[in-house]
Amino acid sequence: MEKDARIYVVGGETLVGGALLRQLERRGYGNVVGPPGREPELTDGAQVEAFFDQASPDYVFLAAGKSGGIRANQAHPAELMLDNLLVSSHVIHNAYRHGVKKLLYLASSCCYPRQCPQPMRVEYLMTGPLEPTNEAYAVAKISGMRLCQAYRQQYGADFIVGIPANPFGPGEDFDPDDSHVIPALIRKMHEAKGLGVESVEIWGTGTPRRDFIFADDLADACILVMDEYEGPEPINLGTGLDLSIAELATIIKDVVGYPGELRFDASKPDGMPIKVLDWSRLREMGWQPRTPFRGALTATYEWFLQIEQRIGTAHVR
Repeated sequence: MEKDARIYVVGGETLVGGALLRQLERRGYGNVVGPPGREPELTDGAQVEAFFDQASPDYVFLAAGKSGGIRANQAHPAELMLDNLLVSSHVIHNAYRHGVKKLLYLASSCCYPRQCPQPMRVEYLMTGPLEPTNEAYAVAKISGMRLCQAYRQQYGADFIVGIPANPFGPGEDFDPDDSHVIPALIRKMHEAKGLGVESVEIWGTGTPRRDFIFADDLADACILVMDEYEGPEPINLGTGLDLSIAELATIIKDVVGYPGELRFDASKPDGMPIKVLDWSRLREMGWQPRTPFRGALTATYEWFLQIEQRIGTAHVR
């Protein structure tokens, strides 16, 4: 990307979008359009079209669309699916109409089948049933991925797809009902520590295994992929990290300094048994994560503490 190129990070207020904006600024890209607070309503096609007419971006990182943990996916499947379908269709179509040089669409590891061989390779996509607890969201993300490939096939649009591992970091949503596993556990243990609660209940058995990526590392990988990746097939954006939820909870317990007991509620759903990405293609491009996992968790907790101090735990999101 040229340093003076007009770059639009769609979803600049999200965890990954915010990390992308930080990385672009650090690298000297000074012509970012549509920063947080000045984006259109992405579910409104007319607003998105008017924005592209005015801003005329050269490059687009599509990091928007509502998401959440298992609880949110079970409670709001229609909302999550519709939001992601509308956002991807409006942005991808207008990127084509306005001659965007290149677009990177961020899908989700939820797009892989529930019983996917591990580590998950892109050729395993669409080879089996999805995880039921997040099927609606996954179908919407798959639709965005396929839409990019369709525009590439029919019109020759340089639209590429990245599939991230589970991102986390400063900028997380710590809402107790809708957040992903890392912010949910950080908040639970922090509150239990403050109240002197002797144990924390965690959904599921603790046995599912996940691949996590620090948001700033993911942003770094996204910029590399935007610059260098040209393939029509998706590329996995992972780190090779393979942790069980129980192992993750133990590390977070130590980072937060919570002295109590962790109790796993096996009556609650686990989600996919294993989600670990094959990231060999990214590694062959010379990329490695820069942030040690524990350090990344510590940075995330410190950000939570700063926000909590400013506005109160009840509103940290």
